[in-house]
Amino acid sequence: MSIYLDNAATSYPKPESVYQAVMHAMREVGASPGRAGHRRSLEATRIMFQAREAAATLFCVPDASRIIFTHSATEALNLALRGTLRPGDHVVTTSMEHNSLTRPLHLLQKLGVEQTIVQAGPDGAIDPDDIRRAVMPRTRMIAIGHVSNVSGTIQPIDSISAIARAAGALFLLDAAQSAGSLPIDVVTSAIDLLAAPGHKGLYGPQGTGLLYVADHVALSPLLAGGTGTSSTSEDQPDTVPEGFESGTHNLPGIAGLKAGMEFVMEQGVAAIGEHERGLVTYAIELLQVVPQVTLHCPADPALRGAVLSFTVAGKDPTEVAFELDQYFDIAVRAGLHCAPRAHRTLGTFPGGTVRMSPGWFTTREDIAMFCEAVVQCL
Repeated sequence: MSIYLDNAATSYPKPESVYQAVMHAMREVGASPGRAGHRRSLEATRIMFQAREAAATLFCVPDASRIIFTHSATEALNLALRGTLRPGDHVVTTSMEHNSLTRPLHLLQKLGVEQTIVQAGPDGAIDPDDIRRAVMPRTRMIAIGHVSNVSGTIQPIDSISAIARAAGALFLLDAAQSAGSLPIDVVTSAIDLLAAPGHKGLYGPQGTGLLYVADHVALSPLLAGGTGTSSTSEDQPDTVPEGFESGTHNLPGIAGLKAGMEFVMEQGVAAIGEHERGLVTYAIELLQVVPQVTLHCPADPALRGAVLSFTVAGKDPTEVAFELDQYFDIAVRAGLHCAPRAHRTLGTFPGGTVRMSPGWFTTREDIAMFCEAVVQCL
């Protein structure tokens, strides 16, 4: 029996409706949205519009046109950072971030954007007071991940966004590990920029993502090119979303993402999150009694997302992951998870950890079998 516990990287399996939506877009629609007036192109445009509306509903966005489709959360984060920050600006971020946030910030630092990295605690938690102390008059943005992809730590985003608002700074939230499993309201949480992947908790295909941009945020595009609008001008349109979606859209991917978001809303974000976090808690209960296993997660269940990292005494994490895959057909991820700063914070650098991440389709039986397999790997 195959067990997939790598949903923090890419969710699998997808809902049947996602597969059907992708095939329908490819087989029955086929055309590009916004590029012609024939019925197939109009149908493609309708799918795009409905996908944008679904994303707006999911994240409580008042105006669906503020949703920009990207090919990943990484692209969305790059657009949010490089589209707003200029030399002389200051950014506050944390030691728990994924490379999709740290690397573009590092690139911008070389171009004159200053950053302060707030150190998290040994459980990956950020103290909002530390964020407040890092803010200075030049602070243009506070940029953090909602849930750590290593420790699963849920950060107090409302407290942090309040600090950003008081400082007159933008609040950028990386929702790679929370979109679809934690309720997110961009208005009540004062989120100015929200980046999310389509292929994780939103159950869409790879190659999809989105960026929400509040209407008061001035954004510059990363790419220039064909948008299907303002074709008489050589200047890139500055309208949202068209001016930020140059080139032909990934219609099959976005159709699948639409179906994935509809599935999430049908099940309920709170219900999905409760199910996934309950499975993590169950795994902790089974593994914490094993002397050779060290868990790297918050002790408080209220601070834990749907990710669990652990190490095994005397064994390299990659060895454990290999044995789980080869001998038990259980898929997990080992290593640094593209988050070396987080591992330094947790004390697991350079070897990293073994990470398991359940999804909506994971069962308690799967978790029990996984934990038993870990014991057999000792």
